[in-house]
Amino acid sequence: MANERITEDMVDDKLRELGFYEDLEAVIVEKQQSAVEDIRKALSKASKTGKGNAGYPEFIITAPETPDMVVVVECKADVKKHESANLDLPRDFAVDGVLHYARFLSPKYTVISVAVSGNERSNRWSFFVTPKGTDEHEPLVSPQGAPITEMVGMFDLIAAASFDPKVQQQRTNDLIAFSIEMHEFMRDEAELEEKEKPLAVAGTLIALKDDVFSKTYDAYSARELPDFWIQSIQKVIKDAKLPYAKLTNMTQPFTSIQVHPELSKPTKGYPKGLLNKIVEMLAEKVLPFITVYHDFDVVGVFYGEFLKYTGGDGKGLGIVLTPKHVTELFSLLANVNKNSIVLDTCTGTAGFLIAAMNQMMRTATTEAEVESIKKRQLIGVEQNPSMYALAASNMILRGDGKANLYQGSCFDTAITEGIQKHKANVGMINPPYAKTKEDLHELRFVEHLLDALQPGGLGIAIVPMSCATTYTVHKENILKKHTLEAVMSMPAEIFYPVGVVTCIMVFSTGTPHAVSNRKSWFGYWREDGFVKVKHKGRIDRDHLWPEIRDRWVETFRNREVHAGESVLQLVGPEDEWVAEAYMETDYSNISESDFERVLLDYALFTLKISGVESGNE
Repeated sequence: MANERITEDMVDDKLRELGFYEDLEAVIVEKQQSAVEDIRKALSKASKTGKGNAGYPEFIITAPETPDMVVVVECKADVKKHESANLDLPRDFAVDGVLHYARFLSPKYTVISVAVSGNERSNRWSFFVTPKGTDEHEPLVSPQGAPITEMVGMFDLIAAASFDPKVQQQRTNDLIAFSIEMHEFMRDEAELEEKEKPLAVAGTLIALKDDVFSKTYDAYSARELPDFWIQSIQKVIKDAKLPYAKLTNMTQPFTSIQVHPELSKPTKGYPKGLLNKIVEMLAEKVLPFITVYHDFDVVGVFYGEFLKYTGGDGKGLGIVLTPKHVTELFSLLANVNKNSIVLDTCTGTAGFLIAAMNQMMRTATTEAEVESIKKRQLIGVEQNPSMYALAASNMILRGDGKANLYQGSCFDTAITEGIQKHKANVGMINPPYAKTKEDLHELRFVEHLLDALQPGGLGIAIVPMSCATTYTVHKENILKKHTLEAVMSMPAEIFYPVGVVTCIMVFSTGTPHAVSNRKSWFGYWREDGFVKVKHKGRIDRDHLWPEIRDRWVETFRNREVHAGESVLQLVGPEDEWVAEAYMETDYSNISESDFERVLLDYALFTLKISGVESGNE
């Protein structure tokens, strides 16, 4: 016992050296006990004797800002007792013991397990992560991919566990599940309109960035909190110093939440009011995602999830939000790096800018380069005041706020002159999809984006397939100034539940298509591996997307031609800009079952048509 106490003292000294005890609100270190009810409950039958009694490791460490993670440390005095051959002797070995406790905690937490044996002269340390919802452990590695072999600070441990792919997937699932819960609460209890829900989420997350608000909101009455909420939003936005937005323009969309009659009423179920409950839910469930996942489009994900549950297709809001894996794909197709200057003239919730920023950051090597990316190299325009507020909020929540965001029509002369001064060399756009003949054509937005880029730049757009298959004067106008590099036919349900079939167009700017006088590359990208799952939407359930994405990007960059996948073709404005029009079929991949399925589909189609003609439907 005395020798094991020496090991515990060694760990305790290391924790002090690394700052675990410096801020008792940020990191809580407990020894052989826990004040956290869920942890006590999980360990109530975790005795290493197997008799069903309570059991506790030497140290239990938590961080309130990351409530879904816990660190446990198990000590043994002798390095010979560090790890057994089969990891099945928890009473006698440090690794066996700490993984034993992890199995009891992992239904509720992602567990970071630390096994320590020996003393100051001779010791061994092992680090593992067990993702929440599993009982499978794996070595803990840093975000850079190096195994962790010695004790590091609490937030370095959290960052390492957060970048584990299984942990990321579980956290994503948790967030999507919570978005359904939040949507139903806002609909049934708060009676918020659909367009108000994402504003309530974004505004609250901004307010929570203010330390005073996050620590004192619960002290305010139901009637006082809405005013404190909007004041905190104004303070954070003012501190962010958005260069092209007046404070009133940015905060005006949030005032509908401030004055909403249902949010400031104390009720029997919610004596501090519904806004207090919304703040509490987001502080507990969502704020940790922002503090850990700086590349996680939280507001965009929430906005997309809310749209799924409106009972419509989102057209009433006049927007089609771009899926996150598509925004990531754009950044890879453009091959953005720390020198890129990226423009999106239909910014929405800033999904493209955030994806580009994440990719650009990966190539930055100095703080000055990081600061330049945030301050000078991301430019956006958004006309809708609510969407603009969400876009700016999304950037602020990432610790940015310096992105050059303009509010107004991208066709406004002053805004056009403003964005051209940034000399962007990469453009990304998902333009508003025209619903009537009076609406601006999608390619008119694309043309304007391309005209705003520097000569030799690259512009990428995702537009309805009709833009590629039908002749329009817009195709002709674009090709008079720019070169069509590629068009890729996308999955039919990529915008599910919005029913629109799309393609991605890639242009190089400043050289007329006829002057370039070369073939364009057409890709048939109809299968991205995503499937529809009840209550989750369209997701990468089988983890096929990374491999598919990498193949798409590689074949595009190298302009590879494969039967059934891609083709090179010289085209003009009168031609169809789709792979299907020119691609050779790869018959070697067609099986007997494929043939039978097509015949069955045709037979069902014929029966349906005959039924309609005979009046049976």
